[in-house]
Amino acid sequence: MANVNIRNLPDEVHRAIRIQAAQHGRSTEAEIRHILERAAMARERVKLGSYLAKTAAELGGLTDEEHALFEQVRVKSPARAAHFE
Repeated sequence: MANVNIRNLPDEVHRAIRIQAAQHGRSTEAEIRHILERAAMARERVKLGSYLAKTAAELGGLTDEEHALFEQVRVKSPARAAHFE
């Protein structure tokens, strides 16, 4: 496992983490690990496709004409690997 040193952590932040750790029955180090894990592995991460679909829906989505245009230009054959020779 990796080790991380955090320099210049304000005293009030360290104190708040120590208090949280005590409330959760953990050491300060375990509390910091828990905070970092939650932040790095957030379940609510927005995926690009979902974000674009939501944004399009909020803007009214595609008109029938736009949808038909995309269908006309859409490639219907499977993608092939590129050859660089």
